[in-house]
Amino acid sequence: MADLFLGIDIGTSGSKGVLVTGQGRVLARAGREHRTATPHPGWVEQDADAVWWADFLALARELVPAAEGRLAGLAVSGIGPCLLPADAAGRPLRPGILYGVDTRAGAEIAELTEEFGADEILRRGGTPLSSQAVGPKIRWLARHEPAVYERTEMLLMASSYLVHRLTGRYVLDHHSASQCDPMYDQNELGWAADWAGRVAPGLTLPELAWPTEVAGTVTAAAARETGLPQGLPVTAGTVDAWAEATSVGVREPGDVMVMYGTTMFLVQVLESPTPHPGLWTTSGVFPGTRSLAAGMATSGAVTDWLRRLVGGEFATLVEQAAAVPAGSRGLLLLPYFAGERTPIFDPDARGMIAGLTLEHGRAELYRAALEGIAYGVRHNLEVMREAGGRPSRLVAVGGGTQGGLWTQIVSDVTGAEQQVPAETVGACLGDALLAAVATGVDVDPVAWNPADHTVVPDQTARYEEYYRHYRALYPATADVAHFLAAEQHAADRP
Repeated sequence: MADLFLGIDIGTSGSKGVLVTGQGRVLARAGREHRTATPHPGWVEQDADAVWWADFLALARELVPAAEGRLAGLAVSGIGPCLLPADAAGRPLRPGILYGVDTRAGAEIAELTEEFGADEILRRGGTPLSSQAVGPKIRWLARHEPAVYERTEMLLMASSYLVHRLTGRYVLDHHSASQCDPMYDQNELGWAADWAGRVAPGLTLPELAWPTEVAGTVTAAAARETGLPQGLPVTAGTVDAWAEATSVGVREPGDVMVMYGTTMFLVQVLESPTPHPGLWTTSGVFPGTRSLAAGMATSGAVTDWLRRLVGGEFATLVEQAAAVPAGSRGLLLLPYFAGERTPIFDPDARGMIAGLTLEHGRAELYRAALEGIAYGVRHNLEVMREAGGRPSRLVAVGGGTQGGLWTQIVSDVTGAEQQVPAETVGACLGDALLAAVATGVDVDPVAWNPADHTVVPDQTARYEEYYRHYRALYPATADVAHFLAAEQHAADRP
């Protein structure tokens, strides 16, 4: 009987799992939706037990019985970088604080940047401190929830929390660690002990491993709870976007993943680190590799907000928006509805729709949202080129690739072709690949999930002037956005 591999990913708005062969053929799949909590403006959290572990249990219990063969390996991924403080037994002490969409640690970002120096942080860590960084959130925790910090013995993320529940090991993968700025040294590929001691005093940092390495095996207790076989190898796990890039063979220099999801994320593989103040430079998934990354704070979250606001199903809105000409009949949308990550790193940026008239309807608004996100993708790709990246192959992944309009608009705005893989199930398929590699299977990453079709640019000239005005809109309105953000923050204070 063939060896089978299980991959499970905990995403922002849902979790997915697949059971595959060593050649990448999907035998079974499962999914589960969930929501995030936003207890205050700028705070975005998830409950590790009620969301991360509950989703894992549900998916594992559904998929494991479908295995008609020997289950040979498991890998998990999850939203990240996150901060989940836990006690010595790995029990969560509060909900997990999510990645860059959680902007609570603005004061700590400024403080740590001043303390360590912006240039030195960029040289050593590869990335300027922003809402994506874990370090400022640790300091925020120590300052605002000192009782929780005093009880904290482990710093976990979604993937490492699952790995600990399954194996008992306190391990974090190199890629996730490289987003724990300013505590990881990109040049040394390890914890920066001197800085980490100042950011997280008194805490023991997890052991580091690559996502392609086995971190441990499923314990007897975890086997009873999950239905997994005791002794099953479990990899170190990683952040979902990098697992998703792995799922579509983004491994060679010049390969770029464009992930269409609740947020928009881009990962480009590089031969060597090229720090840039508008991007994240991180360790990669495979040992010794590096990547440039860009992330927009909202994408699918904006289209979902708009759908709920105006009513209707996605399929109807897409059909109506497709009938609207490029430019949305004179609308421009800034998609900064939760601040923005790269390349402006402004948690107090705000969404804007410019050009509205009484003649505009939901079709124009929906197309403007898709176009605004596409302008943001182009902006990030241009900054990647400034940083020395040379995108040569773009691969589109994620739920937003369904239907075709969004990917077509992105290709039209950027002028770039995009390959759409046969399987767009996402990070869980990359997890299964990592599980196979970690257990010794010789995997061809490109053949694992080959391209199904290619999206070719069509109306690039029409978007040039719109893009120029899009780039001008944020700097022209930033002061207004910051004033409104301050008013929103003040309204939330007791």
